[in-house]
Amino acid sequence: MIPVIVDARGHRCPVPSLRLRKALETAPAGVVVVLLADDPMARIDVPHLLGSGPHRLAAVEEADGALRFSVETGGPQD
Repeated sequence: MIPVIVDARGHRCPVPSLRLRKALETAPAGVVVVLLADDPMARIDVPHLLGSGPHRLAAVEEADGALRFSVETGGPQD
């Protein structure tokens, strides 16, 4: 499956997390959602956002001043 890309570069907290949350709400289970962010607070915000749901942070990479979060979607939240 092709990953869903959420490009939040150039935006500051809380915009990257809010855009990720919106994408996760609409993505079916089993899809990878990739968040691109250059706000350093995303390192804290994204894991916090995912801590309460069925989604899993699969990888965090940094390149060219941007963070790339790969999130595997889980089932719908109750």
